[in-house]
Amino acid sequence: MLVISIISTKGGVGKTTTAANLGGFAADAGLRVLLLDLDVQPTLSSYFALDVRAPAGIYELLAFNERRLDQLVSHTTIAGLDLLLSNDDRGELNTLLLHAPDGRLRLRHLLPALAPFYDLLLIDTQGARSVLLEMAVLASDLALSPVTPEILAARELRRGTLQLIEDIGPYRHLGIEPPPLYLLINRVHPVSANARLIQQTLRQMFEGQAGVRVLDTDVPAIEAYPRAATRGLPVHREEYRQPVGRVAPSALVTMRALAGELFPQWRERFECVTGRHDARGILRSEKHGGRT
Repeated sequence: MLVISIISTKGGVGKTTTAANLGGFAADAGLRVLLLDLDVQPTLSSYFALDVRAPAGIYELLAFNERRLDQLVSHTTIAGLDLLLSNDDRGELNTLLLHAPDGRLRLRHLLPALAPFYDLLLIDTQGARSVLLEMAVLASDLALSPVTPEILAARELRRGTLQLIEDIGPYRHLGIEPPPLYLLINRVHPVSANARLIQQTLRQMFEGQAGVRVLDTDVPAIEAYPRAATRGLPVHREEYRQPVGRVAPSALVTMRALAGELFPQWRERFECVTGRHDARGILRSEKHGGRT
């Protein structure tokens, strides 16, 4: 199981949207995907409609070491996409984990119980420095940080998210390497010269920095993303063709490129996803000419 945390110490950069759309796209490619909502404002938990809602969630997992999947895991209406709900309404987990001897490593120790059942785990986190955020990063194989094309956002990234990665460096003494950090430039206005200049500046800022990579794929600021969120759909299902006259590619093309860059081992699967559905709502596969 590959574990990806979607992180930023700054709120409003698109972490939840990124997690939901990556998860939905990977599930449509035939992967077994689990979304884990660590945000005390549980937006990801309500993004997709549920077929089955589990009686427990992230609180029981972390506070009581609950490992029974039938108690923990909710099933969305997207085939192959499951969800571990955020249910820490009073924000107690941060305090609990802060004072626990294994607090920052607890999730890392619990994940082997989930590993046989999923190919990909995507962790959505809150937009502030916390024990929960550090715990998510220490449990991850890779950290993905969306950043908007603004100089102030880049400065906050350096001051907040990059500092967090540096601060968990001492865990190397326990044999735990901090994960590589991938930066996703999000909400790019394709026709804005200022946005393109800031994009270039961001890439130059982090070029050659060890453990940090700016992804080649960026996510355009198009209406398909909020529209898909309103409908509770992965964005590649909402927009699988490029509208006539628009410079930015379709959401399907963007998500395929992003997933392929993050997970090259599954690139062939991603090429089969079309976003189109038949009359019964079943996803059709481009490669096989039928249903996945």
